[in-house]
Amino acid sequence: MGLKIERNPAPVWFRPLIPLLAIALTFAITSTLVLLVKANPLQAYYYFLAEPLSSRVSIIEVLVKSTPLLLTGAAVTFAFVGGFWNIGAEGQLLAGATAATAIGLQMDGVSPLIALPLMIAGGFAAGMAWVLIPALMRVKLAIDEVVTTLLLNSVALLGVSALLNGPWRDPISQWPQSPEIAASAMFPKLIPRSRLHLGFVLAIVIIVVMWFVLSRTAFGLRMRAVGMSPDAARFAGIKVERTLLISALASGGIAGLAGVSEVAGIHFHLIDAISGGNGYTGIIVATLGGLNPWGAGLAALFIGVIDTGSQSVSRALGVPVYLGDVILATLLLVTLAMLLLQRYRVSWSRE
Repeated sequence: MGLKIERNPAPVWFRPLIPLLAIALTFAITSTLVLLVKANPLQAYYYFLAEPLSSRVSIIEVLVKSTPLLLTGAAVTFAFVGGFWNIGAEGQLLAGATAATAIGLQMDGVSPLIALPLMIAGGFAAGMAWVLIPALMRVKLAIDEVVTTLLLNSVALLGVSALLNGPWRDPISQWPQSPEIAASAMFPKLIPRSRLHLGFVLAIVIIVVMWFVLSRTAFGLRMRAVGMSPDAARFAGIKVERTLLISALASGGIAGLAGVSEVAGIHFHLIDAISGGNGYTGIIVATLGGLNPWGAGLAALFIGVIDTGSQSVSRALGVPVYLGDVILATLLLVTLAMLLLQRYRVSWSRE
């Protein structure tokens, strides 16, 4: 008798269970880390999952933390569905934040009806511009976009640092942050005396539009065909290169909106840590969501709960706050492993 690995796709009913199984397995694995700091895993996961949903204030904070993840997750989902492996949402977010800051600084005395659309359009265009070179290299030269989009993240971060330590350095405190944008360029709050802002509505609109495009339009059908098999799509008469380019540019633009949201809705100026890794977390969101717009939305909210809960568990049990990052990293690896293993089965075979 021996083990035999066979290619055998999982049944359709099993696939929606993959995110739930991945979450359960992730918590089982990371519970060992909780035990190492002499804390109760059940208590820890109560603070991770239940405490953030126990009050109005914490629920609002979950929505705030989920807002950039909704946008970066949507950006990565759109690109991956179309066959463009965009790992550069972090850099595109920074490009969008930089453009939003540049525009917002010039909006003194301008009506919000003009300032806000200009900032949104500018951030979207900056994200598109930042992904344009990797997209052209993929389409024209067949150069792998995973490497080029990833490397441009560091370029974007260094560019932001150069601005903040140069022309945008605060002239009074000499702190590396830009001046504050005009009041007319700040996103209005959805709930008084809270941090929840217009960016959350913008993210929901993007997800709805993305779902419509992918599932209800001819272009969405072409995107999915290119993502599944470029050669078959080309044989069917689809302009693969054009579809890839549009998918990449739209993805970069959506990621740029995440940068606009953070500048105009939360910080009101540009700082080095404007992203906090939200571009990379968008990859987890897209993967956990099964490359589905609604799934990505739910995954972003779930990760927002984990992010908010990491503060609660640290205060209550003394567990390091970075455990939340460990959980997210483990969740990505477990989800990827389960997505791969669903195509195979392990069976015993007689020699």
